[in-house]
Amino acid sequence: MPRRPRLVIADVPLHITQRGVNRAAVFVDAEDHRLYLELLAETAAAGSVRIHAYALMGNHVHLLVSTTQPGDLAQAMRLLNQGYVAKFNRRHRRTGTLWEGRFRSCLVDSESYVLALYRYIDLNPVRAAMVEAPEQYVWSSARANLGLAFEPWLTPHAVYLALGDTRARIEAYRDWLRAGVTDEDLVVIRLHLQQERALGSPKFQAMVAKTLNQPVALRARGRPRLTAADDSNG
Repeated sequence: MPRRPRLVIADVPLHITQRGVNRAAVFVDAEDHRLYLELLAETAAAGSVRIHAYALMGNHVHLLVSTTQPGDLAQAMRLLNQGYVAKFNRRHRRTGTLWEGRFRSCLVDSESYVLALYRYIDLNPVRAAMVEAPEQYVWSSARANLGLAFEPWLTPHAVYLALGDTRARIEAYRDWLRAGVTDEDLVVIRLHLQQERALGSPKFQAMVAKTLNQPVALRARGRPRLTAADDSNG
């Protein structure tokens, strides 16, 4: 059965995740994390893909990105993933695949969900009980978003910048993180990513459906239960 075309629109953010095959670790040590971030910075420097937020977990990656050229996204992710696998295999003297199939993605409504995705991604290590506070985790965008680190290849999204000037924005975002992600948002975010649908208001979904001439709303199904395993797998 042919794959359904990916939903991508210029300048509309996407939530992306890529998991290790059989949920195996894709980062063994700090050097692995550094190598991936170097490649992520190269991806951003290439120009067509902007990185807004990220979290490098033990067996998967979360990204919030947007692209100026929709056709460039798949190529950029392919180069990123293949480049990392080559470096990972060489370092750890292994062969074969590392990633579990193609990456998953869903379009995100800027007006309704961009800040929710910022928070979801930056709090991923906290939900996985890896740290107590998001700023303690050095392999996510939380420190940069809280003004504690400088990552020039990150492009703050306009919705994040609209929180205020630098000082006000940092305080507002810190409060936003402290508020946490509701169970409802966890379910909604994960289900849209799992089905690779457009996450947003009915107006946003109608715009995407008309632009791409594809179904973009969730398929009817039961609501998934939240478990500790869900949190650890992000």
